Amino acid sequence: MKLYQAFATVGGLTMVSRLLGFARDILIAAALGSGAVADAFFVAFRFPNLFRRLFGEGAFNSAFVPLFAKRLEGDGEEAARTFAQEAMAGLLLVLVIVSALAMLAMPWLMAVLAPGFISNPEKYDLAVRLTEITFPYLTCMSLVALLSGILNSMHRFWAAAAAPILLNVVLIGAISLALALGYAEKPEAGYVLATGVFIAGFAQFAMLWVAVRKSGMRLRFVRPRYTEGVRRLVQLGIPGLVSGGITQINIVVGTIIASLQAGAVSYLYYADRLYQLPLGIVGVAIGVVLLPDLARRLRAGDRAAAMDSQNRSLEFALLLTLPAAVALVVAAEPIIRVLFERGAFLAEDTPKTAYALIAFALGLPAFVLIKVFQPAFFAREDTRTPMIYAGINMLVNVIGSIALFFLFKRLGYMPHVGIALATSVAAWINAYMLYATLKRHRDFEGDRRLSRNLPLIVVASVVMGAVVYAVAGWLSPSFDGHAPLVEKLAALAALVAAGGLTFAVLIMASGVLDLRQLKRFMRRRPAP
Repeated sequence: MKLYQAFATVGGLTMVSRLLGFARDILIAAALGSGAVADAFFVAFRFPNLFRRLFGEGAFNSAFVPLFAKRLEGDGEEAARTFAQEAMAGLLLVLVIVSALAMLAMPWLMAVLAPGFISNPEKYDLAVRLTEITFPYLTCMSLVALLSGILNSMHRFWAAAAAPILLNVVLIGAISLALALGYAEKPEAGYVLATGVFIAGFAQFAMLWVAVRKSGMRLRFVRPRYTEGVRRLVQLGIPGLVSGGITQINIVVGTIIASLQAGAVSYLYYADRLYQLPLGIVGVAIGVVLLPDLARRLRAGDRAAAMDSQNRSLEFALLLTLPAAVALVVAAEPIIRVLFERGAFLAEDTPKTAYALIAFALGLPAFVLIKVFQPAFFAREDTRTPMIYAGINMLVNVIGSIALFFLFKRLGYMPHVGIALATSVAAWINAYMLYATLKRHRDFEGDRRLSRNLPLIVVASVVMGAVVYAVAGWLSPSFDGHAPLVEKLAALAALVAAGGLTFAVLIMASGVLDLRQLKRFMRRRPAP
């Protein structure tokens, strides 16, 4: 249950962050809609996010955490601190060089990232300027990823999981300021938001720096040196750049192609934000908790405990992800209408965003399965295998996105939906390859509890989907565009409650969870 407690700590704080993120995106949708300023800001925000995932979360979650945990367990805290300082110095050097070159070359890089903007010089120039403002966020957040890895390896999950809340608080303040100044749908709103991203990066770094010092790991900035530990980090980190950041690479590929269709970047962004809620809560919780847990258990030679951690992680993932995916597919349009359809976000934007959400939701379980299976490789210091599979994933996604975008366009369908669908197909292929390899090497074997519970979770999710579909139809007048906002929110709350209650009753009745487990879970405290 300690593993579930850690999942709950990280997942709960991530939920707070994502809900604040929804509030942020609702404000952005109302202020910017799906116009040129919105497209420019989303590209500007996504570009440093790509490099953050590659240099920070991708490389360090896969390479730094197992190496740091090994030193912490085997050599003591001082050796772990020395290694962390060496890694931080090397990372900072690379980030400063990459950031400087990228900001200087931004006018040319934007032609690669958003070629569809070239035909609109004002949008293109705005995207370049906004990206130049947001790019220092990369350096701050990559260092935040390193500091988070330190805290998570020490079983101190709270601060690292809470840090993203700062970003959303700052951006909510920024877009509120822009609205108050009358900047809705104006380039000035983009500049205010980009500045907010810049400030939020430094705020998160400061928060994590203080948390690491309070944990007893008092780091110092040292001169970069290519030590044996850094050399091993580079060996593991380069494959991690690909395998850990493949989701972001695929999103950027989608952005490049979507820039060829007016408004498509915004439709995909809003849909992405919705399916990222369950992915963030479940996937991030698993990725943060499972990797250091597996690394330390394997270091101690406790294979049985490591296998149990993987089984419980998979069970936890599907217990929350499958019903979420079904609900997003069944109720995509009313969800989009209630959350976003106001101000500059028009009624005609709702179905375009809803179909993209459905396509993304079809791949939601696969995205989370990847988060479950990858740590089993990373904990064994194998970043090469996930890198190869991630490369295949990217190839499938690129070919599929291009093919489906132009196929859907020729057939008269919404072209951007093809991009989302290709991303989901690629994710399922990646998840299957990871699973098959672990099973072949006997590094993952489903236990009796998992084999019993998975079919029950699937059945409960399908039944819940039928209930949600029926309730959505019954409440359809309340989801009408002319209904008062309070009525829409009440109808959406009723829809969520009906689906959640149905699923909970079925899960309890089938024995997947019981009252004793829940009571024991509530009494226990997360590991410090």
